[in-house]
Amino acid sequence: MSDSAPEMLYRGRFLELLKDGRWEYVQRVKARGAVFVVALTEDRELVLVEQYRVPVKARTLELPAGIYGDEDSHEHETPEQCALRELEEETGFRGARARLLATGPVAPGLTNEMAFIVRAEGLRRVHAGGGVGGEDITVHTVPLARAHDWLDERRRAGLQVEPRIYAGLHFLARGED
Repeated sequence: MSDSAPEMLYRGRFLELLKDGRWEYVQRVKARGAVFVVALTEDRELVLVEQYRVPVKARTLELPAGIYGDEDSHEHETPEQCALRELEEETGFRGARARLLATGPVAPGLTNEMAFIVRAEGLRRVHAGGGVGGEDITVHTVPLARAHDWLDERRRAGLQVEPRIYAGLHFLARGED
């Protein structure tokens, strides 16, 4: 890595491609990271989202998530506030409170983006979910006791399972609920 500022190779609306010495990486144009929400209903069901993701050309199962700090209207948000907002937008579940479980790099060989894994608690359903701006999100509530089997079934059916779901299950198994 060089001591000078990285060279910008490309800047799009949402991403920049940078070069620092021989290393090339991407960063978001405006964001402080990404939040990933571990949410469990009163009936002990894990809340997940399914959507088509262009980069992998497949439908994926994921924790509810969103970009933290990407909009001027949310510039003073904490990761916990962002997690509650994204959870409600994507899933229709409103959380009463949230707490940060872990922070770390998303994919340190590719991007400087940081992940914030947040536990949402005190859920109540306020609408059907589905996201905003044409996100076309399908909401799933999966009994926690069946989560691993359910994920295996979905993978065999051709869906891609985002591994942070297993991180969320790990925190729940440790009693982080």
